[in-house]
Amino acid sequence: MYAFTHKKLALITFALLGTMASHAQTKKQPISQPLVTKIYTADPSAHVFNGKIYIYPSHDIESGIPQDDNGSHFGMKDYHIFSMDTPTGKVTDHGVALDIKDIPWAGRQLWAPDAAYKNGTYYLYFPVKDKQDIFRIGVATSKKPEGPFKAEKSPIEGAYSIDPSVFQDTDGNYYMYFGGIWGGQLQRWATGTYDENGKLKTQQEEALLPKVAKMSKDMLSFAETPKDVKIVDENGNLFLEGNNDKRFFEAAWVHKYKGKYYFSYSTGDTHFIAYAIGDNPYGPFTYKGVVLKPVEGWTNHHSIVEFKGKWYLFYHDVQLSGQTHLRNIKVTELKYNADGTIIPIDPYK
Repeated sequence: MYAFTHKKLALITFALLGTMASHAQTKKQPISQPLVTKIYTADPSAHVFNGKIYIYPSHDIESGIPQDDNGSHFGMKDYHIFSMDTPTGKVTDHGVALDIKDIPWAGRQLWAPDAAYKNGTYYLYFPVKDKQDIFRIGVATSKKPEGPFKAEKSPIEGAYSIDPSVFQDTDGNYYMYFGGIWGGQLQRWATGTYDENGKLKTQQEEALLPKVAKMSKDMLSFAETPKDVKIVDENGNLFLEGNNDKRFFEAAWVHKYKGKYYFSYSTGDTHFIAYAIGDNPYGPFTYKGVVLKPVEGWTNHHSIVEFKGKWYLFYHDVQLSGQTHLRNIKVTELKYNADGTIIPIDPYK
């Protein structure tokens, strides 16, 4: 959903402007155009339901909240759901699917969602800060993929932080992956219970890990206590926090290709979408490389979906606004090498 370095905000702003100026000077052109231009959208979770592509993104707004390195200015309040018959076809905006005012326990900041389908019901999973300003993950249901969705009266027990992503395995089991450091508060849950003073890892410590839990049969709760998702190097070692071009920051996504499980994620302050491969949905996942190189803006968040035999990467940048909190979703084809590795994508040419 969101990523900032530990440096001062002034340095962040300087880096963003420098990145955009660099693109302008080299006249790099985006490889794809925004899918939605009437509102700002980000963090696209794409799924194929009923033969169509449905996209579940964040809805960026100009909140009027001052920018800070906790992402307070990401003050989103509702979700719009979009559909398209093909990845290059017309995009339909189905309007507001869920509003923060209709979530009984919600406080503020309705961040990156995901969706799933089971037995005639569609499930919308979302992170939002509760009334104590702690990020929790909730769920809402609908009989239609575009909603409207009705939220449950309380968050999912045992779920916390941000960026829920629900993967349906070929055996019919569903798993939720979640977590994001810094503004996503994952560091406050390092002991398993919430600690408002929980610290980020130092450069020499092992990096914080994302979480995974199997979903219960009703899709409204966990069937188990969340576990760490281990992302390791070619020698089986966990990454240190200082290896921030490879370690996890936020935006977990899992897909399956030729029997292997691909765990992709954002490195946050270094702006890569990276990926690792494993043999089961719990991991460990061995780092393999980059899916998407940095985009313009200060966040990078994606999804990967198969549609009619081809694979597609949904992502965002700030082409329309030039502002880090007002983003626009995009799509481009994703391709694999013969050995199953992903061919890295440069969002600009």
